[in-house]
Amino acid sequence: MKRMLLFTSLLAMGWGAAAQTAPANPVLSTSNQPSQAILSSNGPVTLDYKNLPSQSTDPVETKIAGQVRHQLLKLPYYGMFDDIEYTVQGRTVTLNGAVTSLHSQTRQDAQAAVKKIEGVDQVVNNIRVLPPNPFDDQARERVFRALSRTGGLSRYFWPASPDIRIIVANQRVTLTGYVSSEGDKNLANIAANEVRDVFQVTNNLQVVK
Repeated sequence: MKRMLLFTSLLAMGWGAAAQTAPANPVLSTSNQPSQAILSSNGPVTLDYKNLPSQSTDPVETKIAGQVRHQLLKLPYYGMFDDIEYTVQGRTVTLNGAVTSLHSQTRQDAQAAVKKIEGVDQVVNNIRVLPPNPFDDQARERVFRALSRTGGLSRYFWPASPDIRIIVANQRVTLTGYVSSEGDKNLANIAANEVRDVFQVTNNLQVVK
């Protein structure tokens, strides 16, 4: 009987050692699995350009992305000097971009609106509020006037939802949004660079035909 117990104990110890040294089952490992796809606005949310990926393997994710865009377009103080973008991954929505200090409430309003969407579990709010700066305010107005008076660029500044957004921080200008031709993108770049008291212009306009 004692020999049998000793044999059983040794056998159990052997199995335990083998289990500790055996490689992990690759079927159970998730380290090599592809990450979940992300739906993105691919730029600022505007009325004319949806600019969303055409497909998603998750219909709920696709629906959430559409609702996020819809809710952001309803924000009352989201204007040409603000840029709000988003990504949807699973049930998490991430908000990015920047708003002026005058429209700082838009940051909270965007988060609250998105949080109410059915299916959204988490909202990550990375929207920056640009600090108040009278020189930046002047630069915004001057760049807007310069662009709207150049060629046919005025058509991108519909009051309801401008397609071109002018973001200014420390007198450095970023043009973001959408135009319909490379010519218009270049015109916008030239016009913005001719504005006095602007230190730098970054042209992130996307050509969408």
